[in-house]
Amino acid sequence: MNTHNEADRIVVAARHVSKTFQEGKLRAEVLEDVNFEVARGETLAIVGTSGAGKSTLLHIVGGLDTLTGGEVEIDGHLMSGLSDAQRGVLRNRSLGFIYQFHHLLPEFTALENVCMPLLIRGTPIDEARERAKHLLERVGLSKRLEHKPGELSGGERQRCAVARALVTRPACILGDEPTGNLDEHNAAQVYDLMLELNREIGTSFVLVTHDRSLAARMDRVLELSGGRMQPLSDKAA
Repeated sequence: MNTHNEADRIVVAARHVSKTFQEGKLRAEVLEDVNFEVARGETLAIVGTSGAGKSTLLHIVGGLDTLTGGEVEIDGHLMSGLSDAQRGVLRNRSLGFIYQFHHLLPEFTALENVCMPLLIRGTPIDEARERAKHLLERVGLSKRLEHKPGELSGGERQRCAVARALVTRPACILGDEPTGNLDEHNAAQVYDLMLELNREIGTSFVLVTHDRSLAARMDRVLELSGGRMQPLSDKAA
């Protein structure tokens, strides 16, 4: 059980984040003075219209894109103070990613796909397989361990992607429209699964979504509009 201090620990912080794209004389300010924090075990949804910069913000937070101004801190580490190699290590250790399209490697089985992040960090293969198997069983894929992505349904592929994101026990999962490619029934099931695992494991979730009914199930909802972040609702308050 987490101590009070551990439970209150901030695992993701964006401070005065801005992002400007410039091509010739054309200048587009996508993000302007964006600020938010996510505590350990907290779930946060970020909503906004298409083109509002939600995915750009998530890529900046995950260290996959550069910012124009401000800073991002992940699990106590300032991203700006790290080399590319160090950012890669931090991503592997502290973050998990779930995208609209599962991005599973087609030539590998579900078990091998979920093992991959552990093998990258040097976990012994037997331990990696055991942890991956346990998590795949937990997400309802115990009979699909040796199936390749092409042999899985859309909902099964996304559940496999959730397992892959969680297998390293990261501080936070970043999800970019993680149910956007699923029908309503499968989307609800994947959300149920993520919230259940959030309660069990204590991993924080930051999800970008256009689905406000699903977003409303998170602890907090922020809206990105005009390059700025504002509270949409705060059920935790």
